[in-house]
Amino acid sequence: MPRHAEVLAPEGSRFLMLGNVAIARGALEYGLGFASAYPGTPSTEILEALSTAAREYGGPIVEWSVNEKVAYEEAYAAALAGVPSLAAMKHVGVNVAADPFFSSAYTGVRAAFIVVSADDPGMHSSQNEQDNRWYGLHAYIPVVEPAGVQEAREATIEAFRLSEKLKRPVMLRTTTRVSHTRAPVRVGRINPDRLASRGRFEKNPDRLTLVPAHARKLREELLSSWEKISEVFSESSLNSVEGPSDAEVLVVGVGIGYRYAAEALRLLGLKERVRLLKVQTPVPPPARLLAREASDRDAIVVVEEGDPVFENLIKQTLYDEGIRAKIIGKGSGHIPRSGELGLHEASAAIAAANGASYEPPEPAEAKLKPPPRPPALCPGCPYRSVFYALRRALGRMRARPVYSGDIGCYSLAVLPPFRMQDTLVEMGGSVGLGGGFSRVLENLVVATIGDSTFFHSGLPGLANAVYNRIPLLLLVLDNMTTAMTGHQPHPGVGLRADGSRGMRLAPENVAKALGVGFVEVVDAFNVAEVEGAVERAVEYLKSGEGPAVLVARGSCILVALREARLEGLKPPVYEVLEDRCRACGVCYNAFNCPAIQRVEDGKAWVDPLLCVGCSECEQICPFDAFKPAEDVDERWAKLMRIAVPRP
Repeated sequence: MPRHAEVLAPEGSRFLMLGNVAIARGALEYGLGFASAYPGTPSTEILEALSTAAREYGGPIVEWSVNEKVAYEEAYAAALAGVPSLAAMKHVGVNVAADPFFSSAYTGVRAAFIVVSADDPGMHSSQNEQDNRWYGLHAYIPVVEPAGVQEAREATIEAFRLSEKLKRPVMLRTTTRVSHTRAPVRVGRINPDRLASRGRFEKNPDRLTLVPAHARKLREELLSSWEKISEVFSESSLNSVEGPSDAEVLVVGVGIGYRYAAEALRLLGLKERVRLLKVQTPVPPPARLLAREASDRDAIVVVEEGDPVFENLIKQTLYDEGIRAKIIGKGSGHIPRSGELGLHEASAAIAAANGASYEPPEPAEAKLKPPPRPPALCPGCPYRSVFYALRRALGRMRARPVYSGDIGCYSLAVLPPFRMQDTLVEMGGSVGLGGGFSRVLENLVVATIGDSTFFHSGLPGLANAVYNRIPLLLLVLDNMTTAMTGHQPHPGVGLRADGSRGMRLAPENVAKALGVGFVEVVDAFNVAEVEGAVERAVEYLKSGEGPAVLVARGSCILVALREARLEGLKPPVYEVLEDRCRACGVCYNAFNCPAIQRVEDGKAWVDPLLCVGCSECEQICPFDAFKPAEDVDERWAKLMRIAVPRP
């Protein structure tokens, strides 16, 4: 069964869909020709679903790009060539794509072009909270924001139509609760003939070459169209009103905020007393609609996810119209500005506007509490043995390392017992920050980066380190997939988004091509081999010739286990020889394997349900107390080192 096969649901049916899949479905129904993305939670499933459709219908063209900037540029170019296009990314990915994002507003496009920004309020899987509606305001790019899963399909279609009409990019802003909620979605028709991806480029240098003389004229055109878009939004079918027209209080639910507002009104028993405005076109604000609905109200409550973007726009709009209603929301302090929006926050704000009080119910006490499960690398993760070996080697050398970390599964090394990520800032930041630390510190600096992140944004920092002869040790943790977001391929895998074979770019070859003088590839599951390579790399750095690169390669254990199941191969389970175990705790403390637990006498015990037979415990035990409980199939030892995700 392909990933997110529900995107192929037959016309007229209602099918349970993830919000991201509903977005993909809407794009297909419109007639998408090209889609590109870099995987990032909570946006990843959009391109995965489109990939499934591409294999079924022969289109659209789909691509996992090396980063969000490239993804944006390729989709933008396709739209310039007359092919309806989409670029998808998480909120921080828009930071990477910001340069072409701003410029595309000036040039416009020939065919519809949508950029999906999947924001992550509450930082479920992100390094910051960021409301990308600000980007729409800053760049003068309209923003459409669906209120739920069904609306995600409909808003996507309308966003494409709007982009087609305006001949300019449109941002579709979602949040985690839309992207990662499942709900029944009624779908329309997909016309495979509309998924064709051949375009035709029409030369127009006055518009498409942004030299200052051209850009100045396009700037004026861009500004003059902004109020016209506000008029279009004021009449958009994506916005609607319900409740009594003469109500004293107006509640404005923006995007997913509408869901919370509607539920809060039901909970408070105020549906018949309060007017509710559903807004799915927040930027630019539908000014005429707002003025009409806000007139003669005593109070207006704004329920929105993220920053008070729409709340500020309402204040500006109503001030210009001479309307002086009281505005309640995040700016007034009634709804928290930090964290994810919730029903109780919306209920409290709406109650306050109606002169009532609201106390959230006490959470129900669970009869059974699950045991604590702190985040940890998976049993058998190749990163664990690499970090363990790195720490041992540097300890013997009496190094005082500074660890410049990056974004990926290996970010978990910030936690005990490793504590080997001193900085975690953004994708590729390990190399750039590592270079800066190396220039001003006497310490050895070790930058760790994953294979996908290496191609995403690690290469410029490495090129800079070579150019400036920076003595940086770069450790590329190569598990041959983009593991953190669900095992998508990247250039180091050699597979493309549609399952076809692509050119495989080995990180070690790229490093050599950039001029790195010391490059070694080591078996990530072999502790002694990693330790030896680390020592050689540190010695090389003393030469002053520039950075050293170690590529520690070993398959993501989850991919290897999946392949083993498909091949009918059973990984071995290890056990502890009690007479040899000295209760030293190296395996369950220093090595921190979740499959190894401490029993009452301090000795180790292997949980057979968690053990994956990686053999790392056998290597790190100083008393040879671990052995396989059964004969080891050598095919498993090989599979752990070569398995890659299937197309």
